[in-house]
Amino acid sequence: MITLDQARTLIAATRSKGREMSLNPLTIVILDSGGHLVAMEREDGSGYGRPDVASGKAAGALAMGVSSRKLGDMAADRPQFMAALSAAWNGRLIPAAGGVLVKDDAGNLLGAIGVSGDLSDKDEEAAFAGVAAAGLIAG
Repeated sequence: MITLDQARTLIAATRSKGREMSLNPLTIVILDSGGHLVAMEREDGSGYGRPDVASGKAAGALAMGVSSRKLGDMAADRPQFMAALSAAWNGRLIPAAGGVLVKDDAGNLLGAIGVSGDLSDKDEEAAFAGVAAAGLIAG
């Protein structure tokens, strides 16, 4: 499982990358491998709905075992399937880039990070940077 210290490092590094890239204010959610919230931080000015979006990106990645970017690709190819999953999971599935699995060096799943606040591609870039800075592997 991802630790609170790892989650704090992920958040700090992701925020740092966001500031370096001059992104809009970000919200970052860290879930453990069971989908439970470990940490969440919403930068000043980040919209009130962003925690739900960031959480949905991370939760969707965990539930399906792939990044939320891949879920977006799946949604384009199989929209009815993704709509059914979203309904089954009470909307806790956001098929847009920014949700990334987090693994250790041995490939063990620790959890996921979800980022929301800017364009999805930029959210994802910040998430990847946060995972790398924490010494973990993005999956």
